[in-house]
Order: sequence, then structure tokens, then C-alpha cells
Amino acid sequence: MSRNAKINSLLLLLVAALAVVPLAFGLGDHKEEPFAGADGEAETAITEIDPDYEPWFSPLYEPPSGEIESALFALQAAIGAGVLAYYFGLRRGRRQGEARARERGAVDADAVDAGVDAGASAGTGDGRD
Repeated sequence: MSRNAKINSLLLLLVAALAVVPLAFGLGDHKEEPFAGADGEAETAITEIDPDYEPWFSPLYEPPSGEIESALFALQAAIGAGVLAYYFGLRRGRRQGEARARERGAVDADAVDAGVDAGASAGTGDGRD
């Protein structure tokens, strides 16, 4: 197994552990919504500290249900992942294209050098013999 494959396997195992460990150890069981987002947690903490607090701003769009909010969040994450994947794929493709162009240039230069050497010793028939 190559070094990169080992690193990728370790990272995949780490990500899986991050997803499974909170569920396995029951973290958050004492809460009404154990895995609520940071916005909800912050709102609860602020309300406990200062019950009369009024936010400075209100959301531009409030989804009608939590499912729609989750779906929009997932869509946003998917679009972001797509943009990142496109960018990294484009960079890799350009790098591979440059490497292939360098290889072709080196092969072409070797072929030209070999042709000149062979032509110089055997005569090319161009009238300069």
C-alpha cells in the first residue's frame, strides 16, 4: 500500500470516527435537540444571559419548516463542494497537461537532435554534402 493510500485511509477513518463517536457515547442526550446547529445554541445562551435581548437584524428569508432549511443548507454545501471539486480538478488537469507538453517537447527535441546527428553523419541529400 502506497504512502498516499495509507494517509487517505487514515483520514477517512478519522472522518468516520468524528461522525460515529458522538452517537456511540450518547453526547448530547441531556438536550432536547442534541445536535442542533450553532445558531440555535447561541440563541439559547443569549436568552439565558439576557432575556430582554432583541436582535439587531432579522433574517432576509425564513424557511417555512426545518426540513426546507436543512435542504437549503445541504444544497449550499453541495454547490460549494462542486465548486471546490471543479477548481481542484482544473488545477490538476492543467498540471498534467503541462507535464505532458514538457514530455512531448523533450521527446521532440531528442528526435530532432537524433535526426540532425544521423543526417550529419550519413548525409541528408540536401546538397550540402
